[in-house]
Amino acid sequence: MLHKAIIAAVAILSAASVSAQSGNWSREVATLVAKAHSYPRAAQARGDEGTAKVKLVVGGTGKLVGAEVVQSSGSAILDREAVKIIEKVESFPAPPSGADATLVVPLTWKLS
Repeated sequence: MLHKAIIAAVAILSAASVSAQSGNWSREVATLVAKAHSYPRAAQARGDEGTAKVKLVVGGTGKLVGAEVVQSSGSAILDREAVKIIEKVESFPAPPSGADATLVVPLTWKLS
C-alpha cells in the first residue's frame, strides 16, 4: 500500500495590502487549501510526485476569480489536481483591503 505525505503552503506573490492582516489572511487561505488537498489515485499508482505552484486571484468579497498553474509539478495529473484543489474551496475570506488579491500556492505531493 502506498503511503502519502501531503504538504501545502502558501506564499504571497502580491496582495492589495501588505500588513499583519494580509499575513493572517494568507494563512487562512493556506488552511482552507490544505483541508481540500488530495492525492489522485492515478498519480499515486504511477508514482507521480512534485510541487505545482498555482496562482489564484481572490476577489474583494472572497470569491475565487481565477486559478492557474504557474509552475508545473512535472505531472499533468498533479497539475490538474492542483487547480481542482483551489476550486474545491467553496469560499475564501475576503482580502483585508477589500480589493482583489493574488497569491501563489505551492502544493506538494510526496509518496513515502
